[in-house]
Amino acid sequence: MNNNELLIRDQSNNSLKSWREEEKTALELLQIVGDLRFDKSVELVIFRRNIYDARPSEVLNDHKFATNYIKKPISVDNSLKLCRAIAEIEDLAPSKIDLGKLGAEWQEESANYKDITSFVHDKLKRHIGATDAAIVPKDVVLYGFGRIGRLAARAIIEQTGKGEQLRLKAIVVRPKMKDPHEEATKRAALLRKDTVHGKFRGIISVSSDGAEIVINGNPVKLIFAKSPDEIDYTKYGIKDALLIDNTGVWRDKEALSIHLRPGIDKVILTAPGKNIPNIVYGVNEEELDLDKDKILCAASCTTNAIVPIIKVVDDNFNIEKGHIETIHAYTSDQNLLDNFHKKPRRGRGAATNMVLTTTGAAKAVSKVMPHLGGILTGNAVRVPTPNVSLAIINLTLDKATTRDELNALVREASLRGSLVEQIHYSTSTEYVSSQAVGMTHTSVLDSPSTLVSADGKNVMLYAWYDNEFGYTCQVIRLAKHVAKVRRIVYF
Repeated sequence: MNNNELLIRDQSNNSLKSWREEEKTALELLQIVGDLRFDKSVELVIFRRNIYDARPSEVLNDHKFATNYIKKPISVDNSLKLCRAIAEIEDLAPSKIDLGKLGAEWQEESANYKDITSFVHDKLKRHIGATDAAIVPKDVVLYGFGRIGRLAARAIIEQTGKGEQLRLKAIVVRPKMKDPHEEATKRAALLRKDTVHGKFRGIISVSSDGAEIVINGNPVKLIFAKSPDEIDYTKYGIKDALLIDNTGVWRDKEALSIHLRPGIDKVILTAPGKNIPNIVYGVNEEELDLDKDKILCAASCTTNAIVPIIKVVDDNFNIEKGHIETIHAYTSDQNLLDNFHKKPRRGRGAATNMVLTTTGAAKAVSKVMPHLGGILTGNAVRVPTPNVSLAIINLTLDKATTRDELNALVREASLRGSLVEQIHYSTSTEYVSSQAVGMTHTSVLDSPSTLVSADGKNVMLYAWYDNEFGYTCQVIRLAKHVAKVRRIVYF
């Protein structure tokens, strides 16, 4: 073997050795992440990406992903040191802390501190000894167990930790089979494995009588009922619960009031509602009166996807008019094969056609941002993909901007401020719809595709969104807000 070959071999070995050391560091970091989650109800994320139950290689990739935000990767070694410093704080309140943000700040500000421990104590001083951060857990009932209902069950269970926030107590379904156990088993199977979102990471079992599903040790009552007025939830040990209606059968305040049964305190609809507050969490949740508003809705998946980005643009450049076109994945509302449907075109086979249809998302924006009422229009094209949609946002502004300025504003909103959980910023020129599956944000700005007219007043933004899971994450955020169980966050 000549010298050149030896050099190449040594470089390869050193590279692999370095990678293994980084993996070991990430593995130790994940151990602390798990301990904090269960011992102190502290959740650590990296630029809003969940890392609990992740692989070490995924954590390392998340560190390199920091270049989207701060133009350079963050160090996994520093993240481990930050984790250790956080774990050493004895009186840390239940919190959600972004290690990515902390790591970026440590890289910039380390010279101002004696050591990493003093840095962490300074940054998390609001979280230390915060007696006002005490949380009273809230019971949750899922009414309906379709696409959104099953994903909501996954999200709540996966975030249970010590159980200080939301506790899934019951799922209500219309009976479809004579044998409750057989039906419960089938419904559990749909929860366990999903064609789009993959396997549930955990253990699911069904009681012999079909009256209970145990999910990762959480016993959840399965209530069979044809109508909400048949149920007394107190008989199931449920008190002052938050009910999430994901059936879409009842859409206004009067109809949804049927859910306010014994044991139910508040109701959230997972669809646009009439005569009730339409809330996009991160934008207008502060308008709620949490003591008086008993019935509200989380708007639609598309409204949640476009409103945060529209808000960023409107806050910096007043919007004069606009049009939103959504390239939307097909849904169970459509027919698999051609058959009768009461709405135009939706009767044609969803998996074999692009279907031009209507969307209320543009009009719904005005329910969240009233000053934009009447100046936005919208349409939708349902396409043969089972999940992930694309919103094309065409806006006319009252003052000029540039492509770089516009992208920079959205990038900044994805990093700091009230919309960091809603907006994800992508610099990839290879991004396609399947990459957004499982995205916890409401939308992903495809920054390379942003267009600005020559006069700088007409702009086009492209936002990908997981219309199932991304939307469900918004529903859960709203549920935590309504239930007053939101932990202190450091984002």
